[in-house]
Amino acid sequence: MKIYVASSWRNNQQPTVVKVLREAGHEVYDFRRPCPGELGFQWLDVDPKWKSWNPLEFANALNHPIAQKAFTTDMTALMECDVCVLVLPCGRSAHLEAGWAVGNGKHLFILLDQSEPELMYAMADHLCLSLYDLLQKLFHLSMQQVHGCAE
Repeated sequence: MKIYVASSWRNNQQPTVVKVLREAGHEVYDFRRPCPGELGFQWLDVDPKWKSWNPLEFANALNHPIAQKAFTTDMTALMECDVCVLVLPCGRSAHLEAGWAVGNGKHLFILLDQSEPELMYAMADHLCLSLYDLLQKLFHLSMQQVHGCAE
């Protein structure tokens, strides 16, 4: 199964989730290493002073070639995935990715943490309490797809 892992650079669990999903046989997109030998996008790549941007500078930076290339890479992976896994805690981009996935008919699994409750997480196919729980639910989905069963 093709899986898009949506999370945050600040989430220390994200690399483990990617590794475990790959070891389980899934094709996993890792925004931290979108292509072999390539590190993922960071605003620092566009401008070392990015933290002091005003709204206009931020809006203009979205059109920077580095930002555009990274956006295209991430969106292509999101469009091609079967499942989006939102690994909490995470920020705005990951939540936009998860919302896009749901709105485009992708399966959404949320790996919960101690974050405060969020009503719109009811959009997810599954709320997972642990990495093991996530693997079990992904296995169940893959078996349904193989056998042509409805959820």
